[in-house]
Amino acid sequence: MLKIAVYGKGGIGKSTTTSNLSAALSTLGLKVMQIGCDPKADSTKNLMKGEIIPTVLDRIKEKRDEIELNDIVFEGFNGVLCVEAGGPTPGIGCAGRGIITAFEKLEELKAYEVYRPDVIIYDVLGDVVCGGFAMPLRGGYAEDVYVVTSGEMMSLYAASNIASAVNQFSSKGYAKLRGLILNAKGVENEVDIVEKVAEEINTEIIQYIPRDGHVQKAENDGKTVIEAFPDSEMSKVYLNLAKEILKKKEQEKAS
Repeated sequence: MLKIAVYGKGGIGKSTTTSNLSAALSTLGLKVMQIGCDPKADSTKNLMKGEIIPTVLDRIKEKRDEIELNDIVFEGFNGVLCVEAGGPTPGIGCAGRGIITAFEKLEELKAYEVYRPDVIIYDVLGDVVCGGFAMPLRGGYAEDVYVVTSGEMMSLYAASNIASAVNQFSSKGYAKLRGLILNAKGVENEVDIVEKVAEEINTEIIQYIPRDGHVQKAENDGKTVIEAFPDSEMSKVYLNLAKEILKKKEQEKAS
């Protein structure tokens, strides 16, 4: 099983990238589970025709011990299994704790054994990497970490912080940073800027994602680019990202 965590600063296009990655992997014949780890609970909506699915935390509050897997796991585009951890009421409680609770419930209900996904992708807010937001890096949840960034200063600052956190955990045998995904924002000399940061944090850009109107058009219809515009150049970009991630894993196994 391939276990991936995708981190990035809020607003950087992390969930858009993740949902298109999930869709791309599914079209390559893999069974994918995407777990949204953001209190906004909108990670999977473009895999679910724009629908915001009930969160694990909401279902726990509603059903207590009567909760079942089909209450929290929903099938989206091309069979992608969608889960949203959810978060507390704004201003009350800890969002990170919500992620921990959701992970514990998925394990308790044996979600991974029941669905047997080939790939699990955790979509994680990366403004802070503490508490529950660090959960995918610990305990064997994720093995490979990818960071979505642009050439903007704050997204690069977040990427550096995430890389530092990953390195802290990788020294203990946990998840490792595998690369940056450059989601372009039109910053001058953007590729050069991000390549320099990648070198500083001892990683590489594994995919350049250009600005493209197909992304917004697809999201307006509640879809990924992979679903809405399968023959577009932008769809090929996300498919290439999926293939690069799979290739990296194969190379690691061979080494």
